Amino acid sequence: MAIKITPPKQVQFRPKPTLSTIDAGALIIGMVVGVGIFETPALVAANVANAQVAMFAWFLGGVISFIGALCYAELATAYPDAGGVYYYLQRAFGRNLAFLFAWARMTVIQTGSIALLAFVFGDYASQLWRLGEYSSAIYASIAIALLTILNVIGIEQGKWTQNLLTVAKILGLLLVIAVGIFLAASQPTISTTTPATQTGTFGLAMVFVLLTYGGWNEAAYLSAEVSDSGRNMVKVLLGSIVIITAIYLLINLAYLHGFGLAGMAKSEAPAAELMRLVLGENGSKIVSVLIALSALGAANATIFTGARTNYALGRDFSKFAFLGRWSDRSSPANALIVQAGITFALVIIGAIRRKGFETMVDYTAPVFWFFFLLSGIALLVLRYREPNITRPFKVPFYPVIPLLFCATCVYLLYSSINYTGIGGSIGVIVLLTGVPVLIFSRK
Repeated sequence: MAIKITPPKQVQFRPKPTLSTIDAGALIIGMVVGVGIFETPALVAANVANAQVAMFAWFLGGVISFIGALCYAELATAYPDAGGVYYYLQRAFGRNLAFLFAWARMTVIQTGSIALLAFVFGDYASQLWRLGEYSSAIYASIAIALLTILNVIGIEQGKWTQNLLTVAKILGLLLVIAVGIFLAASQPTISTTTPATQTGTFGLAMVFVLLTYGGWNEAAYLSAEVSDSGRNMVKVLLGSIVIITAIYLLINLAYLHGFGLAGMAKSEAPAAELMRLVLGENGSKIVSVLIALSALGAANATIFTGARTNYALGRDFSKFAFLGRWSDRSSPANALIVQAGITFALVIIGAIRRKGFETMVDYTAPVFWFFFLLSGIALLVLRYREPNITRPFKVPFYPVIPLLFCATCVYLLYSSINYTGIGGSIGVIVLLTGVPVLIFSRK
């Protein structure tokens, strides 16, 4: 009698809860405390009346981010999924809109953000050792390749890389804070009493503040991999915002103590200039290394979370099934590789235009704020449509808090459309190319 041999079934690996609250917190802090805090404080100072208003703006930015984090805490604990916002939009608005969001993350939002951060790393690494005419783009490409490889190898390598980069970044920022608060006062070349002459608007100042706080929402993509996510996601989101707010308030206090408001508003690179005035050229080099590390840490965290949306897209749409494979080393390897390929293409575009950072900011902003707004609306829709779902955490003062969050997103969407010009239009066009791809994928 013939013996029928049944081939073994292919093992399907899925995300596992392998991230501690410290790991997840390091990812979020590393992503948010990127490069903006080294440049935007001067722009904020130029648009406020006095130092007290400047500090209030940064405090208010932390409060607004905390309000948003409350909304995301409810969504992340009620609907833990590697797809994050993709999954919330799918439940609230259906598969079509969720697909377009995943498409936007893969082609505009996340890949554009990775390219932006990689360019910043390249700009500052080039100040230390230049690699020719396209030095910044070369450094950016090397960073993307190495960080992607580390994350493909496995989650352990990715998270420990992030932990080390975040610790280095925080220590560097503490050094700048200490120099500004304790040493700058003894420097006669730094003005601490110059009167302010700014004529800008507080609203524009808040645009820069909230851009600098951006990135905490990426915690949503970790919910399927954080241990005991029902409790710990709340700690990760809210705890990260509190730490980030404290860092931002202290660094701005250091700048104000060192320069005064008017001097701070005129500075193009306040951290570098502060360190140069107190410690000489060696201080400036320290800041270049610090900013390079900050950009690298933010890029790694963005690579880590961005691939999770690509994985969810492949899991739910058969035409993209190759993206939905989770390796036995607990990483979405194919999703990471595709993400890197698209990011390399954006780096080439940025290199050709010779304005990598500005190009990527314009490219990502309108699309990002549009879907950020939809995530807030999704909370309202799901609370109404699925009242019986277990919610380990509920937004307090509902629906006031979610409505405040949505109103903030509307304002930032309007501002981003006004200020980005053609770069933002290109990002919207790339988003719309997802419509025919969606039609094809549904056939």
